[in-house]
Amino acid sequence: MAIPSDNELALLHDHICQALSDPRRIQIMYALNESRRHVSAIADALGIPQPAVSRHLAVLRQRGLVSAGREGAAVFYYLADPHIIQILDMMRQLLRDT
Repeated sequence: MAIPSDNELALLHDHICQALSDPRRIQIMYALNESRRHVSAIADALGIPQPAVSRHLAVLRQRGLVSAGREGAAVFYYLADPHIIQILDMMRQLLRDT
């Protein structure tokens, strides 16, 4: 694979790396990998306040990593692309191997 351009790397950094720079956002991604959830279910699963989860979800949605769907009055969140978990798992394995 060719060396990425400065522009491509800037996009990668701005859209993906910055979105995952907070460990709580990574935890949210793993929680959503288990099942789609609403904000309060994510907050309960991770033991963090619901407003904090909402702020993190807003960042993840802006970056296209998480999507939302409405069912009646409830809004459920889910991973936009489950491949992100495979990438995160590979990064965790790399960390364990070093």
